[in-house]
Amino acid sequence: MRIAYLDCFSGISGDMFLGALIDAGVSFELLEKTVADLNIGAKLELSRVDRAGISATKIDVIVHGEKDMPRDEFWTSHHDGHEAKGSHERRHGRHLKEILGIIASSAISEGAKRTASEIFRALGEAEAKVHGVNVEQVHFHEVGAEDAIVDIVCAAVGAEALGVEHFVASPLNVGSGTVKCSHGVMPIPTPATLELLKGAPIYSGEIQKELVTPTGAAIVKVLVSNFQARPRMTTEQTGYGAGSRNFEDQANVLRMSVGETVETAVAVGSGTQEQISILEANLDDLNPQLIGYITERAFSLGALDVFTVPVQMKKSRPGTLLTVLAKPQDEPDLREMIFRESSTLGIRVRREDRYVLCRHHQTVETPWGEVRMKIAGNGKALQYAPEYEDCRRIASEHAVPLKTVMQEAILRYLDQKNG
Repeated sequence: MRIAYLDCFSGISGDMFLGALIDAGVSFELLEKTVADLNIGAKLELSRVDRAGISATKIDVIVHGEKDMPRDEFWTSHHDGHEAKGSHERRHGRHLKEILGIIASSAISEGAKRTASEIFRALGEAEAKVHGVNVEQVHFHEVGAEDAIVDIVCAAVGAEALGVEHFVASPLNVGSGTVKCSHGVMPIPTPATLELLKGAPIYSGEIQKELVTPTGAAIVKVLVSNFQARPRMTTEQTGYGAGSRNFEDQANVLRMSVGETVETAVAVGSGTQEQISILEANLDDLNPQLIGYITERAFSLGALDVFTVPVQMKKSRPGTLLTVLAKPQDEPDLREMIFRESSTLGIRVRREDRYVLCRHHQTVETPWGEVRMKIAGNGKALQYAPEYEDCRRIASEHAVPLKTVMQEAILRYLDQKNG
């Protein structure tokens, strides 16, 4: 499985996430074009900076010629209403409906639109709960400015372009101390940030600053599928995204490692043998749309495969047999999700051996960009297929039929293979 692992030892913000994406290989030109197409008077500025001895990519959002401020200054300045010169135009508030309209009318892919909208909805719901109002009444004076819209939209586009199946994160260092805002002096993390990070492992170090911003927390809430120490994985690329401040004793960066997970398995001929968990549940009296949602949630929790079969149950009722294949360590989360999201009263679980062919990736160059080919087996049993996400992204960006991209990738692979 191709994943991106986020080391959040110095927190996370929108600009740090963008810097890490670009440093890990996402095209800066792609994000530049995304910002230009938003048509809100903003642009991106890229630079290399040093953070406690680590060279990192710094992304700044320039709005009407004005650079965004450091994180704590930014939040304080328009929390407490004492705005810096020239900041009134770019810090004006917006409601959720207006922001979602900007996203919906943008030129980004439908998938990126869904992700960006979900991030802003998460922010709105957190603010609404903290302030005890309806989400439509929330005034995004903290996160509705142009630079925050740029951060979130570019985060969605960049995450899609990275081509990973899952984002995984370490526990988050949220910082410590207090921050002054329009409601008074608040502890760090602020109430909205803490609401967004419910269920995520967090801690406070010695830095007396806000290390996880509400935007960063919302990105984590939507994109990150699980939190853990660094998993067993190979590393293909590493990216460092810089925060605005340069702390003396701590590198103020977000580190992103991109690579493949490494499974614990026993070699068997040209493949491997491993144990997996199989979860089964009979579903009836359930809206079919919910089954599709359950499938998506299962994959987000690490399922290896999910499939359904129509069955006839007692009293001749039509039903659906849901089957989920998973790693044993992911079984508890998947079991809890199935109980929570479906109408089933019981889940059958068993362990079985699985034999899989050895596999690796090989990159081929198409007229529209690089595509990774999944290759499995050896000369006796060779299988190959283009990575769907790579082909889907290229088809969307270049307005080329998806089948054409996939066919071209296969032809290029066969040309390479045959010399």
